[in-house]
Amino acid sequence: MTKKELALAVIEAQSACPEFKQAAKSFIDAIGTDKEEEAGKILLAEAEEDICFIDGTIEFFESEMAVKIFGAEIAKDKLESAKQAKANGAVYCNCPGCTAAKDIIENFVQ
Repeated sequence: MTKKELALAVIEAQSACPEFKQAAKSFIDAIGTDKEEEAGKILLAEAEEDICFIDGTIEFFESEMAVKIFGAEIAKDKLESAKQAKANGAVYCNCPGCTAAKDIIENFVQ
């Protein structure tokens, strides 16, 4: 994936926080300018700050807070998805926002 595609994945991820999405948008806007490198550093830092470990994701979806936010059925489904991801070796949360963050951390070489 190109850096632009990695940033677009953040923008498209419903679970990405607004600050992460803004950093991605700012990076895309800076592509090809003298601000690209700095915007890339900001995006990478935001990815590193926002990514969640799978154990934390599991803990969250086991909580009453997750049920209040998502409802019992969705929280249960997300919990099972996270447990399956961990069983398959995942270290980080498997939501689209964290997946985009992981991809940026692994591939966004500055």
